[in-house]
Amino acid sequence: MTLDDRKLKTALVLPGGGARGAFQVGVLKAVAELVPKGTINPFSVISGTSAGAVNTVVLAAKARRFRIALAELEQVWGNFRCNQVYRTDHLTMLKSSLHWFAAIVTGGLIGLPRSLLDNSPLRALLSRNVRFPRIQNALDRGWLDAVAITAAGYSTAQSHTFFQSTDAHQAWSRTRRVGVRGDVNLDHLMASIAVPMIFPPVLIGNEYFGDGAMRQATPLSPAVHLGADRMLVIGVRNELADEEPDRTDMPVSPSFAQIAGYMLDALFMDGLYSDLERMTRINQLLDSVEPAHRNGILGELRPLDTMVIVPSKDLRVIAQQHRHELPFAIRTLLRGISGERPSENRLLSYLLFEKAYTRELIELGYRDAMNVKDQLLAFISGDDVPRLFAPAWVRHDLSSIHGED
Repeated sequence: MTLDDRKLKTALVLPGGGARGAFQVGVLKAVAELVPKGTINPFSVISGTSAGAVNTVVLAAKARRFRIALAELEQVWGNFRCNQVYRTDHLTMLKSSLHWFAAIVTGGLIGLPRSLLDNSPLRALLSRNVRFPRIQNALDRGWLDAVAITAAGYSTAQSHTFFQSTDAHQAWSRTRRVGVRGDVNLDHLMASIAVPMIFPPVLIGNEYFGDGAMRQATPLSPAVHLGADRMLVIGVRNELADEEPDRTDMPVSPSFAQIAGYMLDALFMDGLYSDLERMTRINQLLDSVEPAHRNGILGELRPLDTMVIVPSKDLRVIAQQHRHELPFAIRTLLRGISGERPSENRLLSYLLFEKAYTRELIELGYRDAMNVKDQLLAFISGDDVPRLFAPAWVRHDLSSIHGED
């Protein structure tokens, strides 16, 4: 199977989510089983942010053998330990806590900490396991059309999408977001996963960058710029509303951990759903106008078919069940910034890089994808997909977006 065999250019969009990124691996494991054995990467364009960027570059570097790429991703995600992502030893955590405390009481005279956690172990792990030069080989051989990862520039306050592609694609510039063409490397990846305050920013050129979700108001835009006709989006949050608080209880001020988890939740997923809703509204507008009468800006709009798969279960609940597996030093840190409140589970679900938790998320992603396997395979293959009979955690819309978005 080559790019020429594909009916439509299908993109894979992988938003961020920390340890929740294991869910994406489960969904893609199902995809790997659904496509014929020996199939190359079935996605012409792969675009990722934060944890999704990690999965993105691995898939791009292993584009020749999609099943092998997923087997390797599952091997890594299914055997994660927190100390492979960030330093968890007692001495490091003590130094970090003391540094934060001293910086606060001295007004920053001793120098401000760069982050809450040190993710140098993750950089070492990615450096050993990701072969970035293979991405260009995949492009040259037609196994991939483009790969993109997004980071946020702190000085320019712009969303930067660093992309590597065939010659058909050019850089772009829009309000607060730009596409920068060049070879994707480890610094780009580490910048994309540099969650603000939790992980340190990364210097690229003469600017520091952080997690790409911070300025990514239109997470689907990179895939559209790179020519996608349809997109499979794998989210990391179920869309069931939280229960209303008991009005008879005295309200409790949110802890640092609760605020941080809330921030990450909004950071990684809210922009995505806003973008999807905008696309749906544009599609409805197009449907109301006959093709022959679409003049001006309407004439420049094109349809974009989108399938979204999100977890059928609340990942916060799953994280709470595995809380005891978190290293003692990290549990102590969380306790210190939130006490014993269940509200810390949202933050916990992003930081719990422990194999029992990630394996359960992989299995959940696999089951959720297999529950819609016929729709999923048809969507990837470029066939028409009926909108009926989709479970609550699968969203399928025929949307449209401006060709120059």
